Amino acid sequence: MPRPHFPLFSKSLLWAIALAASIAALPAQATSPKEQLDAYAAQSGQAPQAARGQEFFTSKHGHDWACASCHTDKPTVEGKHASTGKTIKPMAPAANPDRFSDAAKTEKWFRRNCNDVVGRECTPAEKADVIAWLLTLKP
Repeated sequence: MPRPHFPLFSKSLLWAIALAASIAALPAQATSPKEQLDAYAAQSGQAPQAARGQEFFTSKHGHDWACASCHTDKPTVEGKHASTGKTIKPMAPAANPDRFSDAAKTEKWFRRNCNDVVGRECTPAEKADVIAWLLTLKP
């Protein structure tokens, strides 16, 4: 059976649909870091591991940057964008209560930053691990 042919413009449409589906998969009420952690953990089918999240956050993944390149190894303090120098508020929810308070924003920033750091979208397990680690940090 011949494979269906999709014109090039359809690939970006398919990516947009996939992104919308991943955002829609997060519960609408996922407005706290714990709720978002639980949603990503449910999507991944595995228990989040804070140690794995720390390792992911502080390591380079074959690209120039790690998450810590901009957010620092201590995400309870302000970071600075590696190329623009723009100040970035702390990543840890204990130091910045706005972090992970909006599921759509969380997904948007994971998509952008994972692409820069890993060269692809992060998996739900990776997102859950990072949030799990960030939740262990105190200011």
